[in-house]
Parts: sequence; C-alpha cells; structure tokens
Amino acid sequence: MSRGYRTFRRFRNQQVEEDHSSFWMSYSDLMSALLLMFALFLMVSILNNQLAIEEKDRMIEEMIGVKTRIIEELVSAFEDSDLEMEVDQQTGAIRFSGGVFFETNSSAISETGREYLEKFIPKYIDILLSPQFRENIAQIIVEGHTDTAGGYLYNLQLSQNRALSVVQEIFKDDFPKFDYQEELKTVITANGRSFSVPIVDEKGKIVADQSRRVEFKFRLKDEELIEQIQELVTQNER
Repeated sequence: MSRGYRTFRRFRNQQVEEDHSSFWMSYSDLMSALLLMFALFLMVSILNNQLAIEEKDRMIEEMIGVKTRIIEELVSAFEDSDLEMEVDQQTGAIRFSGGVFFETNSSAISETGREYLEKFIPKYIDILLSPQFRENIAQIIVEGHTDTAGGYLYNLQLSQNRALSVVQEIFKDDFPKFDYQEELKTVITANGRSFSVPIVDEKGKIVADQSRRVEFKFRLKDEELIEQIQELVTQNER
C-alpha cells in the first residue's frame, strides 16, 4: 500500500470522526436550546399564573368591599320600611313574597304589587346606580321563583312571565318617574327559575309560601372578571 493512499485514508478517518463529533455537538446544542426554551416557557407560565391568582385575589378583596358597602346602604334604606321584604345580608338579594305581586297561577301585577314597586324601586335603583356604585354594577336581575306544585316547565314559564311583568311594570308610562330610569334599561334583566331554588326549613323541607317569591339581585362587573381570570388560571393548570 502506497504512502499516499495511507495518508489519504488517515485523513478520511479523521474527517469522519470530526464530522461525527460535530454532529453530536450540534444535536447536543439543539437539545440544550430546546430545554432552555421549555424552562423559560414554564417559568413564564408559572409567573403568569401567579400574577393571575394575585390579580384575582385583589379583585375579590375589592369586590367584597364594594358589595359590603352596597348591602349596608340597602339595609339602612329599608330597615324602617313597611314593605314585606327581606334583605340577604350576605348577597344583597332582596326577597318579596310571591303573594305580594301576584295571585295564584297569575303573572299579572296586583294592585298591592304595584304599590310595593312604587315605594321600592326608586330607593333601590337610587343606591345601585348612584355615582358611588354605578361603574361597579354589571346587572340588576329580577328573578321569579315558584313552589313545586305543577310541572317544572309550567313553573318555568310562570316564573319567567312574573319576572318580566315586574320589569314591564317599572317601565310603564304611568309608573312614577325615578332617577336613573333610562339608565336602568341598560343593566336590568328578568329571569325565571321555576322551583330550582326553593326555600327550605331547618329540616330541609321545602317551604312553599316562601319559595313563591320575587327576588331583586345585582351582579358586579368584578364578579364577571374574576370568573374569566379563574377560567384562565384553570386552563394554565391543565
């Protein structure tokens, strides 16, 4: 074998080894870069998740503060009222017995119901849509509820009709004008719940008279944002 051939062969072997070594170095660099990118992505994801949790906690704290002030205003405004109503001091929901507004199986507002609305609505809306709270209010909800007599769909229709009748009564031409009446149209809604949320006694038995009711509720904008943030946090945790 000639010297030139042996030299050429050593050169080829050396080149193959260098190419092989270069390949593994490039592969190793690529894996290291991918690992680094994954680590950065993970850190960003954890940071964003933590920020979302902190933002949610901050908003919850602010929301509780606003809701507490609204409830205090409502309790103060109606504590000496002659209206047969109940203020839930946890949620701010105001509950009227169904018999106040409607006859049995009817969705037509009674004369007593009209008198109640004329006394209640101006004070209620004056608090919720006042400059102090207006920017926090996302919805004002009128909910109709029934007892368990009759089928679910029948009561669903009845409860929806009753809630709608209350809202329609408020906006009738002959209803006394009140502050924020036009603005109320942008936030008020009417919902029927059939007998899906009954009132029960200490033994867990449904109380029919109390279950037949109309409730006025409010929903804060922060509540909607908190739900969106919670959904984002849940998606990041998957």
